[in-house]
Amino acid sequence: MFEIERWQEIFETLRKNKLRTILTGISVASGIFILIILLGFSSGIQNGVEEQFSDDAKNEISIRTGRTTKSYKGLNPNRYIQLKNEDFADVNQDYDNYLEYRSANYSIWGSQVVYKNEVGNFSVRGVHPDFQFIEASNIVEGRFINQSDIEEARKIIVIGTKVKSEMFKNQNPIGEVVSVFGINFTIVGVYSDPGGAREEDNVYVPISSAQIAFNGSDNIRGMSFTVPMLGSFNKTLEVSNALTESIEAQIKQKYMVSPEDRSAVRIGNTLERAKKIYGLSQILSLVFWFVGLGTIVAGVVGVGNIMIIIVKERTKEIGIRKALGAEPFSIVSMILQEAIFVTMFSGLFGLIVGLGLLEIVGPTIENDFIKYPQVDFNTALYTVIILVVAGALAGFVPAYRAAKIKPIVALRDE
Repeated sequence: MFEIERWQEIFETLRKNKLRTILTGISVASGIFILIILLGFSSGIQNGVEEQFSDDAKNEISIRTGRTTKSYKGLNPNRYIQLKNEDFADVNQDYDNYLEYRSANYSIWGSQVVYKNEVGNFSVRGVHPDFQFIEASNIVEGRFINQSDIEEARKIIVIGTKVKSEMFKNQNPIGEVVSVFGINFTIVGVYSDPGGAREEDNVYVPISSAQIAFNGSDNIRGMSFTVPMLGSFNKTLEVSNALTESIEAQIKQKYMVSPEDRSAVRIGNTLERAKKIYGLSQILSLVFWFVGLGTIVAGVVGVGNIMIIIVKERTKEIGIRKALGAEPFSIVSMILQEAIFVTMFSGLFGLIVGLGLLEIVGPTIENDFIKYPQVDFNTALYTVIILVVAGALAGFVPAYRAAKIKPIVALRDE
């Protein structure tokens, strides 16, 4: 029940001890402020990590090859392992039930793309249609490569938005013809990529066309596959790891590469990397919570100490109240109200300042691994609940001791 006399008494007590009240409030407000800022940046780190991984498929398995570093079965080291179209076909057939998107690639780095008087140096990548989804590319004009393009080895090309802006300015590039090493390709699409300009300076052609046009025979530079998400991250990771090990063993066995040779056959697993990065971000989040809660505890301890002092100063007054018939509950509630009020008011002030600072500063932060630092409503609500509970605990012990004081002992107190 709201009692105006009780609140007048609380405000009068706080007014008489302005400096003590202000310092206690600052310690609580600073604790909440620090917690909110830390949680905001923890959220920003998680957003940054997720954005980095959103550039490509999170569940990608990539296969690249290089030179052997170990002798094996009588074969000398320094052999180059050259993947073929049949290797891509074998993996597709053997693991078809476990794969989602799949593409081999044949790349020509630093190629000159010529359009009329415009010349640009871009990477030409021969790929399959699924590569669009593996790279998480979005078609903004025209279309991507399709299976008919592969089967008929059509001389078509898909360019990135960076290539369009540099070579075509405001002109519509669809249907225009560009030259790569003197070979003409017709533009059928323009794509954008979440990775931005660094991913949009590639141009894509059908892999069959690239192999024919650039004397690639049936050679491929690498292979990329994705594993469908299987209900849970851990289950998908388990399947992905099993596929990675099996494919690696299969290729090494075919080309007689030592199982310990890590350079000849290199297989990347983005799910494994994602698990490590997400795990690190979760650890950072726990550390931020620990530090933030520690600062709150320090402030709440200060509130508890102040309440002990207040009870000591008001011992005689409490004795008089009890002598006049005050119930223990009224004594406890009087002390608790004061502790909760100081804690909640100070904490809400720190909460509002922290949230306001994140709203102002957050959008101005430009960092690849910190994006949009903010604290959601539920987290802010939890901090308020923590404040109320902490304030109650800080005031309960001195309040309980005050309620136990015998009137005759209190009246004798000096």
